[in-house]
Amino acid sequence: EPGIPAEKNSPVPQKRFRVLVGVTGSVAALKLPLLIMELLKIPGLEVKVVTTERAKHFYNAREIPVTLYSDEDEWQLWKGRSDPVLHIELRRWADLMVVAPLDANTLAKIANGICDNLLTCVIRAWDLSKPLLFCPAMNTAMWEHPITAQQVEQLKGFGYTEIPCVVKKLVCGDEGQ
Repeated sequence: EPGIPAEKNSPVPQKRFRVLVGVTGSVAALKLPLLIMELLKIPGLEVKVVTTERAKHFYNAREIPVTLYSDEDEWQLWKGRSDPVLHIELRRWADLMVVAPLDANTLAKIANGICDNLLTCVIRAWDLSKPLLFCPAMNTAMWEHPITAQQVEQLKGFGYTEIPCVVKKLVCGDEGQ
């Protein structure tokens, strides 16, 4: 009917868009609660988080109002041959993945195909027909190292999309990207 939003007019429920957020051990992980709260303001968005163990140092899990997965969950879920494999289930569930922040260590792992934790396993198994966004976040000295540019290009070569760094005052007191 005119004047009534389509979602209220339609008897068919609208599909929710599913975003999987990966968070790594950069100090920028302290902004995870803010990122999740902003994402949840978007109507129809469903969010889950995959965290590395090192990322847990920078945020309070009680401030994350969505399902939060870590390495322990991967190993507790699977007991036998017919059990679901968490990194595959998360890959299937998500419509889009964003890794924010992506620290230098995890950047290097992904660029080289290393998958030694839940997050890197999800990324290694990622369906390349779906978008994967990555947000590098590291000290300027690490960012400016020549290998970083090579690794970022490798991820872009996989079809992933870089969300560029910004220039600001870093937690260590330096100013830079």
